[in-house]
Amino acid sequence: MNTQPIGIFDSGIGGTSVFKEIHALLPNENSIYLADSKHAPYGNKSKQEIIALSIKNTEYLLSKNCKLIVVACNTATTNAISYLRKTYDIPFIGIEPAIKPAALNTETKAVGILATKGTLASDLFHQTTDLYSNGIKVIEQVGEGIVPLIEEGKVYSHEMKTLIKGYLQPMINADIDYLVLGCTHYPYLIPLLLELLPKHVKIIDSGLAVAKQTKAILEQNELINTTIKTPENLFYTNTNPTVLNDILERKFKVELLNF
Repeated sequence: MNTQPIGIFDSGIGGTSVFKEIHALLPNENSIYLADSKHAPYGNKSKQEIIALSIKNTEYLLSKNCKLIVVACNTATTNAISYLRKTYDIPFIGIEPAIKPAALNTETKAVGILATKGTLASDLFHQTTDLYSNGIKVIEQVGEGIVPLIEEGKVYSHEMKTLIKGYLQPMINADIDYLVLGCTHYPYLIPLLLELLPKHVKIIDSGLAVAKQTKAILEQNELINTTIKTPENLFYTNTNPTVLNDILERKFKVELLNF
């Protein structure tokens, strides 16, 4: 069983930022990545729709004998992971905005969160924020329009830069010293964010934490792949595979899948 793949799904290509962290930490593991770009973004869908899409993604990965599933999507985690854990007898690793380290380390007592509407509106996000944000100003910003531009390969476009400038300005005005990225697509914006933010602002994303948790759960369940064979990392998408291929720097096999 140890050679069975890790399953990873996201509402598109963004979760590849999480895959890269997992692959760096667990280079021997086989993996299957499922990019549901046809239905991106999940952030503006209802909870019922998000759960239904998460079920479909999970069942596909289970059909490929995955031993663990990483929900590499903040919106799917905050809205669907509790249902998935109750329904399927397999470990699930989720991802949510890293508000805790930002809140514990801020010196200006102001932090910004850039996330999807679905994440910011979720119960899980509010519970976490309420737990750690006492006495701290939290500036929430829905990243409307960001995911579609990334899915179109327009990460460094003029349109993206204009959009991001508008989203960051209220945070800069509030003197944030931490910006929390609440969507797995957003780490691909880090070069642009560093260009636009004041130098003292630190950016936090959850990719490495997810990779560490994945390793811990695999070890706990004795599921680590101990073979030394070259791992197989497969990527599936239900839209044009070009952007996914490009973001992976054409290092992996990408297949078009009808799902």
